[in-house]
Amino acid sequence: MAGPNNRYIKKQKAEKRVKKRQEKDQKKIVRKENSAGGSFENMIAYVDKFGNITSEPPVEDNNQEEEKSESGSDK
Repeated sequence: MAGPNNRYIKKQKAEKRVKKRQEKDQKKIVRKENSAGGSFENMIAYVDKFGNITSEPPVEDNNQEEEKSESGSDK
């Protein structure tokens, strides 16, 4: 008589596992949709010439680029 009862318990456990997996997947989707992290571009931080951290890329100065190229060719 233990046979039919075991089959019922196994079936109930399997259904419970499937239901739990589906709920977990739904929670995962909701977390991804509501994530505050955003894209990679939003996570990048830049350091300006004074050492301060900013969210905007540094503006290249043409004078500095010319000085670097001239000093490299002198050697």
